[in-house]
This record gives sequence, structure tokens and C-alpha cells, in this order.
Amino acid sequence: GLELSVNNHAADFSLSTLSGPPVSLSCLVQNSSQAEELLWYRGDGKVDLKDGNKVNVSNICISPVTESDNGVTFTCKLARNKSVQVSVILDVQFPPRLTGEESLQIEEERDVILSCSAKSNPQAQTAWYKNNITLTLQQNRYQLYQTSEVFQLSIIKVQKSDNGTYTCVVKSSLGEGRKDFHLIVEDKKPVFPKEAVIAAVVVVTLTVLFGIVARKDKIFKV
Repeated sequence: GLELSVNNHAADFSLSTLSGPPVSLSCLVQNSSQAEELLWYRGDGKVDLKDGNKVNVSNICISPVTESDNGVTFTCKLARNKSVQVSVILDVQFPPRLTGEESLQIEEERDVILSCSAKSNPQAQTAWYKNNITLTLQQNRYQLYQTSEVFQLSIIKVQKSDNGTYTCVVKSSLGEGRKDFHLIVEDKKPVFPKEAVIAAVVVVTLTVLFGIVARKDKIFKV
């Protein structure tokens, strides 16, 4: 019977490629005795094709392939019977992209979160360093949180000994990225008890009130 093939595949398939170089997809009508019109879709959106690129054979070129094309489905369909189709899922591979540095000033005994986000395909592994030495994760002091894109290190109740440069290194088979965090732990600021502050405000308010009342008496005596 009538069927389609894309890049010699008669069934849906996944195509692995690197970001950057273009990718060509060629759709071909098999076992047809007449001219058949073809349609291309990117996801749910129809691809505009030139007139000479629609009958029996249709080619599209994705150039350049970018990270945003990862996981996108391209589908070739027969115009008169859209159930006759072949889909290609792009598996776009790219290294983690992570650079830069950040300075953080934090008061003693507060918690701090160091966060770096980096997309990559294949998924990257992450490691944390302090002053270029692998960070030893003490329980109750450090907490790690990570998704496929976000990598976080929490330091609980920072101490002066936590001063230093922390580095998040994200590494995959295609390369690595890194980000530095310069942590400066400051002295704890003295905290005034709330009651003392309220008492001071009350005293000031009353003094002002008495001042106004006293002036009023003077004004009325004239």
C-alpha cells in the first residue's frame, strides 16, 4: 500500500544531532502511481513549502539546529490522507553552558543558597568545590538540591569559616561549564529588643504631644 518514508525510515524515529550544523529531512512517497501532495509540520504548525517541493518528494532543512529544537517533532503527511505520516523527533545534543561569578555578603548564622542553572543534553553531572578543593558535604551544614537544569547548594547557619570561593562545575560528555560564588560572611548585627524600640517611640511621641499642649496653653494665655 501507499506509504511515506523520511530519510529512508518508514516508521517514526529519533534523530540525534549536535547543535549548530544543519539537518536535512527528505520525505518520499512509496508505492504510488500518481502525483501525491505532501505536507510538513513542525510540532502543530504547518511548514511553508515552495511549489516545486510538494509532490512525491519534499525536503526541508533546519539550519542552524539550535538547543530550542531539542525534542521538537517534524512530521511529513500525505495531503489527501493525513493518517499516512512519518514523524522525526530531534535529539539535539549540546554541552552545559555556565559561566560567570557572583559575590554574596551574608550575616553570620543566616542560611544561604548558591544556585546555578544550566541546560544540557545529555544530562550533566554536577560537583561543588570550595577554594578549588572538592567540598566535603557535612550533614546538617550543607544541603544539595538538583533538577535536570538547576543545581543548588544550601549552607545552613553560615559561620566565619564558610568564607571563600565556591564553584559549581557542571560536566557532560560534550564539555563543562562553571560558576564561582564569592561568599563573605559578615559579623552578626546586634539586634535591639522590640520592646525597647516601642518604648522609645512612645516616649518621643508623648514628649512631642506635651510640647504641643504646652505651646497651646501659652497661645491661649496671650
